[in-house]
Amino acid sequence: MDLSAGQQKALFAVVVVVLAGLGVFLLAPHSSHPHASPSASARPSAPAAAAGSPSAAAVPSPVGSTNVNIYQWLPFTQPELAQAAAVATEVTTDYNTFTYTESAASYVARMNGLITSQLSQTLKNGYATVGVAQTRTSQKQVSSGTATIDSIRTFGSSSITFVVTAAQKLTGTQGSTTSSMQYAVTVTGQGGTWQVYDIEPATAGNY
Repeated sequence: MDLSAGQQKALFAVVVVVLAGLGVFLLAPHSSHPHASPSASARPSAPAAAAGSPSAAAVPSPVGSTNVNIYQWLPFTQPELAQAAAVATEVTTDYNTFTYTESAASYVARMNGLITSQLSQTLKNGYATVGVAQTRTSQKQVSSGTATIDSIRTFGSSSITFVVTAAQKLTGTQGSTTSSMQYAVTVTGQGGTWQVYDIEPATAGNY
């Protein structure tokens, strides 16, 4: 039987009242069962553990996790790593720092003691390359560099290769530009004595 609009509204109101009364009944506190023992009714029951959930006692606690010294697994100590990183950062900074008025020998001199003799000669040759040197002089280029360590790519018993981001600000007759590039910088040595023996674009080598 179809209900008129008025009948539908009345039926809806009755349903609302019934549901409201049911909600009050379910939420209202009820007295304890008259046959329940006083001790049982006064003692709150613990919530039942969810099925399949581990108990607190079953969760293992980490043993000595705060006392782990990762350097016991490495071929160098923390001070040695810090010294190697400092050498890699300083050489990368000097690598991108130069002025058109200095010679190849002067350019490399600031890195003396921080790079191997083989790398020293390689950098001199690169700095004095005819086309590069002519452009640097004709445009009166002056460059300043900075460097930060990104990560360690690989290491061995006497070498560590760092991934270093080098920032360079170059000024000259053509204006001023800033750029950045990642290098793979490999240092070699033992103890607190480290030297860079290779520096090249991070995408090119030292994997």
